[in-house]
Amino acid sequence: MSFLKFILKNPFRRKNSAILAIVGIAIGIIVIVALGGITDGLVNTFEDTIHAGGADFSISGKETGDSAYGTNTIDANWTDKIANVSGVDEAYPIYVVLTSVGDDYMNTLIGIDPNGTTLADISMKEGRIMKDNESEAILGEIYAEDNNYSIGDNIKIDGEDFEVVGIYETGDQNMAGGVFTSISKVGDLMDDEDSISNIYVKVKKGEDPQTVADRIDEKYGDNITTVTSVMEMTQMADMLNMLQASTWAISLLAIVVGGLGIINTMLMSVFERTREIGVLKAVGWSDRKILTMIVGESLVITIVSAIIGSIIGFLACTLLSPYMGISPLFTPKIFIQAFAIAIVVGIIGGLYPAIKAVKLPPTEALRYE
Repeated sequence: MSFLKFILKNPFRRKNSAILAIVGIAIGIIVIVALGGITDGLVNTFEDTIHAGGADFSISGKETGDSAYGTNTIDANWTDKIANVSGVDEAYPIYVVLTSVGDDYMNTLIGIDPNGTTLADISMKEGRIMKDNESEAILGEIYAEDNNYSIGDNIKIDGEDFEVVGIYETGDQNMAGGVFTSISKVGDLMDDEDSISNIYVKVKKGEDPQTVADRIDEKYGDNITTVTSVMEMTQMADMLNMLQASTWAISLLAIVVGGLGIINTMLMSVFERTREIGVLKAVGWSDRKILTMIVGESLVITIVSAIIGSIIGFLACTLLSPYMGISPLFTPKIFIQAFAIAIVVGIIGGLYPAIKAVKLPPTEALRYE
């Protein structure tokens, strides 16, 4: 029998001890895999939630002006510059003006790309989004109720007839009293297609909005300014950090428990095989070969445990998650981490008993009962 086959088969000569060791370590691996999947799922869901709808921050001109948003307009080409900054997922300009709307001599008219309305944090209550460069408008629900407008009505904006194609709702009371149309149409009305008021920015998933905002400030801070809700972002970052720290704390506990289990198992194995080790030394096995054998046997047990624990952890979490109302997310990183931990625990857990074994004098080992 080759040395490798000897190492692979030897741990299972004492089936009960091997099974107990595998069960103990596999429980730790199950905890690591299951909690890793649950935590990654929670983090993924949390990130989806905080990045769903609404811009992460907005950008405006550096100087205070007399526009509807109290800032100077900026050149429309800033949108492409911002969109190309690393970490930016979407960037849409808005053009906010005060002009005659319906019976109001002066009201807020907001121009936006129809594809970017989700960044304005509005949702359609009735009807649809206006089309680009068409004489169509959507009204905030407060404005529509106060002025008795409904879908299909015409509304005069800056002297031009627009069709009301939708009623939107929003948590922003000021925006609920406003009117949206396409930004190209606002440019036509104002005879100024090269200016915008602000840029709504959404960052890529996994990116920190504050970091991206700082990156933009560093690059273009002399000309524009970013407006962020720092406190909200800090709270989000803290929650994500707490989730990830909890995973590592539980994983560390599982590593300690698994490590102690394998050390205990291999120590018992060495004590039970003291006479066998003495015989191996007597027939000429070197200390290095005996040390390799015991560490190798330890690795065999932990790798088998990692395979069983990973399968059970994945299946248990997948089958039970619908009843717990969670959506686990299993990435290769979780399984690589579980196997890496099993291998490290196997080496450390087998090393101490192996050192004790090689220090045994052959004559004393042979007399051991």
